Amino acid sequence: MFFYFAFCRGLLLGLVALLLGALPSAAQPRAYGARFVRDSLAAYVQRGLRLWDIPGLAVVVVKDGQVVATQGFGVRTMGAPEPVDANTLFMIASNTKLFTGTALAQLEEERRLNLNDPVRRYLPAYRLYDSTSTKLVSIRDLLGHHLGTRTFQGDFTFWNSDLSRAEIVDKMRNLRPVNPFRQTYGYCNSGFLAAGEIIPQVLDGKRWEDWVQQRLLTPLGMAHTYPLTAGYAQRPNIARPYSDAFGPLIPLPFDHLDNLAPAAGLVSCASDLAHWLKFQLDSGRYAGRQVLPWATLRRTRTANTLVSDAKSSILPSHFSMYGLGIFIGDYNGRQVYWHTGGANGFVTNVCFVPEEGLGIAVLTNQDNQSFFEALRYQLLDAYLGVPYVDRSRQLYTLARPGREEVQRNVAELATRVQRKNRPTRDLRTYAGVYRNSVYGAVTVEAQGRQLQVHFSNHPGLVAKLDYMDGEQFRTTYSNPAYGIFPALFRAEGARVRTMELRVNPFLEQDSYVFSKQ
Repeated sequence: MFFYFAFCRGLLLGLVALLLGALPSAAQPRAYGARFVRDSLAAYVQRGLRLWDIPGLAVVVVKDGQVVATQGFGVRTMGAPEPVDANTLFMIASNTKLFTGTALAQLEEERRLNLNDPVRRYLPAYRLYDSTSTKLVSIRDLLGHHLGTRTFQGDFTFWNSDLSRAEIVDKMRNLRPVNPFRQTYGYCNSGFLAAGEIIPQVLDGKRWEDWVQQRLLTPLGMAHTYPLTAGYAQRPNIARPYSDAFGPLIPLPFDHLDNLAPAAGLVSCASDLAHWLKFQLDSGRYAGRQVLPWATLRRTRTANTLVSDAKSSILPSHFSMYGLGIFIGDYNGRQVYWHTGGANGFVTNVCFVPEEGLGIAVLTNQDNQSFFEALRYQLLDAYLGVPYVDRSRQLYTLARPGREEVQRNVAELATRVQRKNRPTRDLRTYAGVYRNSVYGAVTVEAQGRQLQVHFSNHPGLVAKLDYMDGEQFRTTYSNPAYGIFPALFRAEGARVRTMELRVNPFLEQDSYVFSKQ
């Protein structure tokens, strides 16, 4: 990954001394947390924005039923003066998953389904790669990320595509698993989409987004939260997406994720996420009203999948599990629930610690950084009595070798192109239609000294291929979020057989091999 999720994206001297000291009473960590928010949060965030080159950030902290901080920093758009505030909208991507998990948990509470039901009871045409998994796969399996696929497998095909939800669900049968069914964790966005598509089957056609709006967003007063990304660019007070993953910081196109909405569709802001955190911390109540039963929330927090049982080398945590759209772990002796969300140009996280009545959300509009995680850890440290470590500097130091390696790789590809070697064969011999079993068809055209790839599922996406040497070309995508990588052709004699393409691991980690038709 070109930024690092922490699962895998100096304070005042007096405060440092205080945090390094002994903790004579259980009440003192709370005081440290309040003091950090009051005296040091703003300066800490401003330093983080500069270090990680982040245009804007919004943060909210809820403690014991009260919003103790909800604030924006930086700007929504580079080069423009409008600041980020508590109502600035961000794409929160996979933080959507707990909303979907909550919907399915509530449908089980209402006895409209059972989470252990076979998926094919509701989606009869549903298939996985092999027949045994197809028969066994349950709703819980979809929500638990243990289908045997690799993390992000299929997302190059699905993300930002013009495929319908039904077409994505159908294409899951072509995802060849790399691990045994139900034995390992492999983060699967299309699995959450398939789970969301069960909702209309049990609610007479009511879509996922309708349920989320009616049962969660409206009752929780989340008036500035939207279940779909459609229309994001036209809304007021939006953050624009940026990245420096492959060079200087640049703006990115807006993602269109409504075909994956149950996995990644929500748009929200810090002030609205305060409502969501209060709901989570008060056992399903909000503003004195029981919005959903505690039993529903408890279902989402039941561990289904082991993510890691290894002690962290830098954090006071020892394990992580996955429930129904939420990670579950420990942090300095407390049970912690969290999720991260990454869309192109946005990384966000939402976290809550029920034992401490503590909730945190961090929203950012730059995707190649881990400060959105560092700030969460810093707040957890302050409230849970962990001796002070500058988490921002710590994660930056860990991330720097990977960031520098990416820049060296990009520079090396540029050098190979600049040599202007003569291609080993006429570029027209590469032209034609190529097909991949998951993606489908792409078309390669020869344009002067360059090849261009057009993608059937992404009408606006073009890859420009500049010759380097051998059978290798440098791939540069029209959407910079997809990255800069080598493309490799393989031939037998005079005939080109295959083309191998790679995209940003933020989208999908595996390369795609396309066969020439």
